[in-house]
Amino acid sequence: MPVPNSPLSFKVDVAPSLAAVIDLALAEDGALQDITSTLALDPAKLGRAVVRTRESMTLAGVGIIELLAKRVPRVRVIEGALCDGTRVEAGAVLGGVEGPLHSILSIERVLLNLLGLACATASITRSYVDAVDGTSAKILDTRKTLPGLRMLQKYAVQCGGGVTHRLGLHDAVLLKDNHLAGLIPREIAAMVSNLSTHARTHPPFGLAPQFICCEVDSLEQLDALLQLPIGVLDIVLVDNFSVIDLREAVARRNQLQPSLQLEASGGVRLETVRAIAQTGVDRISVGALTHSVRWTDIGLDIDSV
Repeated sequence: MPVPNSPLSFKVDVAPSLAAVIDLALAEDGALQDITSTLALDPAKLGRAVVRTRESMTLAGVGIIELLAKRVPRVRVIEGALCDGTRVEAGAVLGGVEGPLHSILSIERVLLNLLGLACATASITRSYVDAVDGTSAKILDTRKTLPGLRMLQKYAVQCGGGVTHRLGLHDAVLLKDNHLAGLIPREIAAMVSNLSTHARTHPPFGLAPQFICCEVDSLEQLDALLQLPIGVLDIVLVDNFSVIDLREAVARRNQLQPSLQLEASGGVRLETVRAIAQTGVDRISVGALTHSVRWTDIGLDIDSV
């Protein structure tokens, strides 16, 4: 189920952005101008349809059924007993709708597109979370999301047991390689120190950052950051480190700043994530949770007419 809010994670409120996404998706699909259903079906013909899984998955976005039902006249939602975060097998009924059959069919594809994406994101996240079970590492998402669908995908990550990284550029400081280009390690440390003070005391746009993080791509850069006073940094993102270097990074962190969190990133795969977690890092960010998600098979079946 979704993780609790903390200074280094965010609980995603998906409803406001999802309403806009649904409106856009319905308009894109021409849902109110369904030529086929208008010609083939009597407007007075009523029906009932159920939303059913066709493979095992972790659920996310079940509430999409109700949100879509409210967008078309005379369609009523049939609530199911399953909630987001639940693992289900093929054949599980997530809910349903009843009303004019042509109205039900007009929202079918948008419903399955959004629900299929959300459940797919939750399911792949659950696979990564299961792979690191028994370690202290948390699985995090990234900003590598599908345009317009970030909040839905980040919510789905939480349904799969993962943790939300920053929501966007506005809520946390993350100094990456392009910010630090051309700087030697001690210059990076100096920049981080000055930026941290400014961000916490005089934050741009009046928004205090949820955390301050700096990316490093070498142990030398990490060493420079470990010399900073405790509290200047919340997280160091160790990018594309080998497992051997990750173990060394953890050992150096433990000796000098045990409260500083280390986040592994870069090319993380399901086959490698457990070995990464076993090095002792606190966080593992995985772009594949959202940018390379495989579709989940969910169907809307007419149950009665």
